[in-house]
Amino acid sequence: MKFAELTAPKLRALDREKTIILSPIAAVEQHGPHLPTGTDTIICTAIAEAIEQRHPDSVLLLPTYWLGASAHHLRFEATLTANLDSYIASLCEIARPLLDNGHRRFMLLNGHGGNIDPLRVALRQLQEEYHDVLLSGAAYWSIAGSVIADALDGAHKTVGHACEFETSMIMHLRPELVDTKELRDAGELVPGEVEGLYLPRDMKQRTREGCTGRPDLATAEKGAKMFTGIVERVSTAVQAMLDEPLPS
Repeated sequence: MKFAELTAPKLRALDREKTIILSPIAAVEQHGPHLPTGTDTIICTAIAEAIEQRHPDSVLLLPTYWLGASAHHLRFEATLTANLDSYIASLCEIARPLLDNGHRRFMLLNGHGGNIDPLRVALRQLQEEYHDVLLSGAAYWSIAGSVIADALDGAHKTVGHACEFETSMIMHLRPELVDTKELRDAGELVPGEVEGLYLPRDMKQRTREGCTGRPDLATAEKGAKMFTGIVERVSTAVQAMLDEPLPS
């Protein structure tokens, strides 16, 4: 079920306890010299729509919220962003009307690394207001990390930025948007953590061209394989949230 395609009477008739609201959140930002700025939104939307197709009677899919917390990309330009306070507030505002209308299960499916911290803060803020709602959220790669790691050939076995993973996924989903002549080893990635200490470095400080890992190793075949595996794992997680007892 897609929220934007249903009438108000059909939405009002849904079983609030047996339906989970799936809210995909992503970003529009620079993705190095070879991928489109909408990469995160394209991937996250495709995964979310595949999940809705697997659970047509129990998942209520919201439109993808494409604006992300992307300030760490601004020095490469070609980036749209919300500041952190605004972003946290916007995530809460997406959820509140639905929760006020009695929905009891709500899940944020994230497709952008910069959204991870504000996602968690937003869910904690919402939990203070809605004690009887099952709130959940994660980046899809947190749910499907082993699927992704097993498919990658480069040394970076996690989702980076315009990396082997994201490039493979866009080659699978929207191959016409990949500038293949710009594919190359992204070079050294300066760490964002040293001795367990978090360092808030932006992408200009961490990368040469705003991308990471080995996009030159990407293939559409890897993308197709990972997409299938990710959808399987996220589908399992969604079902777990449908089966989870509601809090009181």
